Amino acid sequence: MTAVEKLVLILFLGVIAIVYTAETFLLLAFVFNKLRGAEALKIFCSKPALAVHLLAIIGIICFAYGYFVEPYRLKIETVQIQTPKLAKTTLRLIQISDLHCDKKPRNEVKLVRLINEMKPDIIVFTGDSINTSAALERFKETMKNLNAPLAKFAVDGNIDIWYWSKLDLFGGTGFEVLDANIVELQKNGESFYISGVSCRYPTAFGDVLKNVPEDRFSIFLYHYPDLIEDLHNLNVDLYLAGHTHGGQVALPFYGALITLSKFGKKYEAGSYTVGKTMLYVNRGIGMEGSHAPRVRFFARPEITVFDIKPNKQTL
Repeated sequence: MTAVEKLVLILFLGVIAIVYTAETFLLLAFVFNKLRGAEALKIFCSKPALAVHLLAIIGIICFAYGYFVEPYRLKIETVQIQTPKLAKTTLRLIQISDLHCDKKPRNEVKLVRLINEMKPDIIVFTGDSINTSAALERFKETMKNLNAPLAKFAVDGNIDIWYWSKLDLFGGTGFEVLDANIVELQKNGESFYISGVSCRYPTAFGDVLKNVPEDRFSIFLYHYPDLIEDLHNLNVDLYLAGHTHGGQVALPFYGALITLSKFGKKYEAGSYTVGKTMLYVNRGIGMEGSHAPRVRFFARPEITVFDIKPNKQTL
């Protein structure tokens, strides 16, 4: 977490604490004055008190929306990419990230239905599978039911490495785990490459990507967006990442409160062009585990669809 993110988070939590401390004081004062038979409404209904009441009510409504509504509002984001590295072949690639499956089912069934209806050629998962070992079966069943005729690929996220390295997360799901390796794929006689590194070996990206031919379309998978400024002259046309959750809690006009990326808010969510590479940071499907609140606010869970096509002049 960057220093700016820490400051913003402290200010945000401080404002919440002040509002609800003031609201608690007003309620207690109202009850105390009522019991004494004294004037109770004068302070409770004053203009400053009404402002506090309004802020407290808005806060409760926002929390209720973030807990009960937004985590289930899956959004499909579509990105069109034209490349001179394809002549006649088109590709539909779907990215999902950060499922963070819990004991309680959430979006898994809907996720499978929506993705399979879109008929992708390739599905990629950019890490962070489960929040608890009790959700492993649900995660694996979800991943197994996703259909892609060309291939399904995954990279491990930080949660997968830190907590679940002894579990077989992807066995039987049809997903191939990319762990500092590349795969050449073909469609209609045209080849392209997908490579990936796990959070266990982040420095391996250079040795992996140097083997990707310059004239072939190249897709790179890594859980964090943090390698984007280190690619330099390596052949990466599309870099797919997750991890940030789009902040999971974002504010209007400001965006993500925290991203837990070394770049802070610089690459918090969505599409960025850095040099010759398009970086896409997926907001993920699930929510942070452990003691973190299971809320999303202004950071809807997403499925990202990439329609990759030849440049018009190459058709």
